[in-house]
Parts: sequence; structure tokens; C-alpha cells
Amino acid sequence: MTHYRYPHARDHVPLILLVPAAPLREGHWMQRWAQWSEHCRVLELGMWDEPHRNTWVNKLNLAIRRADRPVVVVTDDIAALALAWWVQFESVGPENPVLGAIVVNPPNMDLPGADPRLSRFGACPRQTLPFPTFVVSDLDASAAQQRAVIRLARDWGASPVCDQTRGDWASGWMLLQTVLELEPVGAVTPQWSQDENVAVREALRQWAGI
Repeated sequence: MTHYRYPHARDHVPLILLVPAAPLREGHWMQRWAQWSEHCRVLELGMWDEPHRNTWVNKLNLAIRRADRPVVVVTDDIAALALAWWVQFESVGPENPVLGAIVVNPPNMDLPGADPRLSRFGACPRQTLPFPTFVVSDLDASAAQQRAVIRLARDWGASPVCDQTRGDWASGWMLLQTVLELEPVGAVTPQWSQDENVAVREALRQWAGI
């Protein structure tokens, strides 16, 4: 278990760690975000076609530990697994450098055969993440993928979001500002568990089959 001594100091500007799952193409929103702020940094995990779980987790762990300030992790696609396995391997608890996370378009963990790269990670950890997390599904994703995102968000104690993640993804940038303002104490209360949203919660559960 790793013990982190760096506190969640609110007088430090957090590092926004952008973690893609493939080489960034021109115009990708992560590339744009990295240009918008000096506090954004792209972490390239490499081995894109044949990812190695432990290598990816170690690279993420090293980047978080070297930040020397609070971190917000933003992942795209299969890079979500590096974050989930980092929490598992490092036995990450509430006292850790990560203020929050935005997990964008994670692969369908319920259909591992749909992406051959998934077999290199084993079963996806499903424990509650110890920091506020949003799990984002693209509006154009299939119904099956969106249902998988809702189930994953439920397992992680995260909030599901459906948005169009194209171009600059300006609404995602605004979501990031929301994460930066959250207190780093536990995970975000899932939208379906809020008493005032009982009808919405039940509709989401029925639609997702959960």
C-alpha cells in the first residue's frame, strides 16, 4: 500500500492529467485542452495496440506521485482501466492525491470480446472509487454501450453523464471545472441514489436493466 504525504492543498492549482488510449490525432479534445491550460498534461501510456496492464498502471502511478500537487485524472476509452487498476493495486483510499476523475467513453466491460485489448487487463475492478468521478458516454454511442456506462458508474459510485464528446468538447471542459471545485471526500453520490430524483433513478435503472 502506498502512503501519500502530499495533502489536498486548495491553494495549489491541480494538475490535469489527460490519459488517452491511443496517439492523439490532430484536433482531439485532449490535445485542445492541453493547449488551453499550462496545468494540463498529456500522459502517453504507449503500447497502444498491445497494452500491458502493469506498465500502464506504473506509468500512471509515477505521473501522479511526481505531480507534487493534487491531480485530476481524465481518461479516454480503454485508459479507464489503468485508473481502475491503479486504485486496486495501490489500495488507494480517501487520502490520496487525486481530487477527482472524468472517465470518457470507457469500453464495454460487459463484452470483453468486443475489443481484443481488454483481455490483457483481466476483469475490470468494480470497487467504489475513492474520489469524485464522472463516467461519460457519447450521445452517439449504442444503447448497449450507454447501459454499460450506467452500470459501470453504479459500481464505481460515480455519476453517469451523456454528452457529445467531439471537437473541443467545451461542455467537458465545464465538467472539469465542476470536478476541480469538489471536495475530495469520497465519491460523488450517484444520480440514481438521490431521493429527490426517485423517478429519474427508477427510469435509469429500468432502461439500463439494473
